[in-house]
Amino acid sequence: MPRRRDADVAIRATDLSLLRASRGGDVRVVDGVSFVLPHGATLAVMGPTGAGKSSLAAVLAGTEASGVAVVGGDAWVGGIPVRRPGRARRELTYFTGYLEQRAGASLPSRMTVGEVIGEPITSRDRRVNQRALAVRVATLLDELMLPLGASAKYPYELSAGMRQRVAFARTLVLEPRVLIADDPFANLDVEVRRAARDAIIRRRARGMSTLIVTNEADVVRELDADVLVLRAGHTVAYGRGTEHLLWTPSSSADHRLVAS
Repeated sequence: MPRRRDADVAIRATDLSLLRASRGGDVRVVDGVSFVLPHGATLAVMGPTGAGKSSLAAVLAGTEASGVAVVGGDAWVGGIPVRRPGRARRELTYFTGYLEQRAGASLPSRMTVGEVIGEPITSRDRRVNQRALAVRVATLLDELMLPLGASAKYPYELSAGMRQRVAFARTLVLEPRVLIADDPFANLDVEVRRAARDAIIRRRARGMSTLIVTNEADVVRELDADVLVLRAGHTVAYGRGTEHLLWTPSSSADHRLVAS
């Protein structure tokens, strides 16, 4: 089991720039973004479509499948540089839980729900205690208001909201020290959304740091989050909550985004 190294903050980004390769040519999707996420805190990343929010989240989570590369500056997650993590990438993906956008729609169709949730553990340790794993899966199902019988079902047998909660449970199964979640409350009704929010708050009280991509002001208030607003890959506002943001002079049109 990888050992998490000590770091003064959960995430530190310094002049971070990201490039996405595409058929039409390389596109800079994030340009010179800097911020700090302390341990046990929450940062909400907001902005219009195409602002670079999801690309930023994917790179910070250490995923290699995003097609996005760091071309300037750097960011450190738990003390590990995302630009050149090397062998530490495995450690980064161990203590960082990543819930990608529309995660519930891309669950493996040939695995049961129990196997899907436990896969981050079984993929690292094939000698895992199956009884202990079953208990952990059942605990997560209960926490996210899913029936225990769902463990034996396949994702295609569940509703969109249930699949989203399965993806969320999978993200939490390793008890991450840093949670990076892209629109985590998609397809969730009010009661279930509250359960998912409370799952984050409970873990944050134990020291988990959270970076959430969202455009919902209610989420920012409920999670008492700091806010970073992006537009076309640039930071246009940064501050506490949605009511105490320091905006750049040219960003007046973006104020409506965080006031809703």
